[in-house]
Amino acid sequence: MFTRFALLAAPFALAAAASAQDDPAPAPPPAPAGTHETALVVIETELGDITARIETERAPVTAANFLRYVDEGRFDGTVFYRAMPLEWGEQPNGLIQAGTQHDPERVLPPIAHEPTSETGVTHVRGALSMARNAPGTATGDFSIVLQEQPGMDADPASDDPELRAGYAAFGRVVEGMDVVEAIHAAPTDPDAGEGWMKGQMLDPPIEIVKIRRVPADES
Repeated sequence: MFTRFALLAAPFALAAAASAQDDPAPAPPPAPAGTHETALVVIETELGDITARIETERAPVTAANFLRYVDEGRFDGTVFYRAMPLEWGEQPNGLIQAGTQHDPERVLPPIAHEPTSETGVTHVRGALSMARNAPGTATGDFSIVLQEQPGMDADPASDDPELRAGYAAFGRVVEGMDVVEAIHAAPTDPDAGEGWMKGQMLDPPIEIVKIRRVPADES
């Protein structure tokens, strides 16, 4: 099963490495706070809660997919299963990854890819981003980045189709980055995983007890 996860995860490592080596393409300017519709969710984990704001207006396809998994309880009882470290930049750096892992009881059909060059939702510190293989294959796995990762943003000028597409960011952590960092620092199995994921599998994985929406009158 790890081969499928390695294929899903490998482009994150490639994009992250590219951001350390190449000048990133200019990102769209961030929108002023409060000018776009969003939804607030709480990711309840065994190490604490992570609160994230989901970009329902700017990244409507990706956000709707994530919120469908939330509303239907498809994330409840899943795990953060991967912690990828990056040795460059401000530390700790890298990402954590979670989701349905192609569980046929949980996974929904793939969604269309929404590049950051169109949405303006970029990979800043705490960004939520869809894991995928090729563009248009994202389902129910997502990552949270610990530091800004411009190499994961779309680069429309690139000759490389992977870098041109980038990854679909669709939200940002607004509270609980200490929990994100605690998950990232949790033990991993040096022998588990294949390819890019070798040594990055959390052992044990960190349970997601539930992901729930925060009612509008409480957000």
